[in-house]
Amino acid sequence: MNTNRNLVIMWIANFFVAASATMVLPFLSLYIETFGDYSEAYVQRWSGLIFGVTFLAAFFVSPIWGRFGDKYGRKPILIITGFGIAFSILMMSFVSSVTELFFLRLFMGVVTGFIPTSIALISAQTKKEIAGKVLGTLQMGTVSGGLFGPLIGGLLADNVGFAYTFVITGIIISASTLLVWFGIRENRTEMQREQAAQNRRSMWQVITMIIRNRILLATMLVSMMVQVANFSIQPQLALFTAELVATEDVALLTGIAFSVTGLGNFLATRFWGVQGDKFGHDKILVITMLLAGIFFIPQGFVGSISLLIVFRFLFGLAIGGIIPCVTAYIRNAVPLNMQGEVLGYNQSFRFLGNVVGPVSGGLIAGSFGITSVFVMSGLLFFITAGIFVFILINHRKTDMK
Repeated sequence: MNTNRNLVIMWIANFFVAASATMVLPFLSLYIETFGDYSEAYVQRWSGLIFGVTFLAAFFVSPIWGRFGDKYGRKPILIITGFGIAFSILMMSFVSSVTELFFLRLFMGVVTGFIPTSIALISAQTKKEIAGKVLGTLQMGTVSGGLFGPLIGGLLADNVGFAYTFVITGIIISASTLLVWFGIRENRTEMQREQAAQNRRSMWQVITMIIRNRILLATMLVSMMVQVANFSIQPQLALFTAELVATEDVALLTGIAFSVTGLGNFLATRFWGVQGDKFGHDKILVITMLLAGIFFIPQGFVGSISLLIVFRFLFGLAIGGIIPCVTAYIRNAVPLNMQGEVLGYNQSFRFLGNVVGPVSGGLIAGSFGITSVFVMSGLLFFITAGIFVFILINHRKTDMK
């Protein structure tokens, strides 16, 4: 009973936490313009820095939150990070300068350990045989939050203004954290605490374990490469859409092309998780990466916006299986007393991809054109799949010996 209740509560909480990270996308540059009379270049530069600094900070601290969760329990970390996120968002309504907003987004990144900790909590209470299905269901909350975050933020900003948007969002995150505080039951017995303390490994020992386990390291690299490829085209998507249409609705159509990938991801993530439980998560990872490459490259050669939307939806269906299968593999391969920390490192790889993707995409587009971004990123999926298969084959040969 506690297992199902915990899953439902964490699904709801993850939805709003994920939404809070992306809700500023539609109006971040407009909010910066309210602080003073700035040039367009200044606003664009600071918009990128302010949005990206959250993920950069999270890259460094995610494993630390995971380690604390393994040692002291996941629920306390969820409460600390949940209220931390709520506080940072609430205070954004009172800022009066770009610098203040930058440091609040930086602080938000420091306390962004909520989602990997929630995954560790649900993973620890889930049987290995159904890990893909359950973690895929949990992932639906995170994906849908990221998908609807910009929509929620845009609607609130249009109706109540920028400041009240942050206030309302902060209150909702606080309410979600209170739901976790009073609703979650973490089944951590005294014996489990003592066993976790006795088997405690240093951070360096955990890192060494990840490096030596080639398949585990490869799954984390897969997480990063997916984010690199996916985010590589995002800064260029509006320009590419403008080349396909001759209407004034470029922003709307870009939003649709962007969101439809999240929709496909949302619809497929549980399905792929179930298939991973049946046939092996490593096999599903290879299949989804190959499908992602097949559906990504043609996007650069479409002649209409409708075809672009179709291929981006199919791409979303493909990558929907990658995150739950990676998480389920970690659940099966890593001891419970260090899963939070290992999941934190996996999340760091993903955040690194969030940072590297837009930068590399911009450099490639500037040098070779936007179409080349689709081609290079699509090839990245094939190369990553090939490396992953090579590591799997070598690992199985070693086991046979």
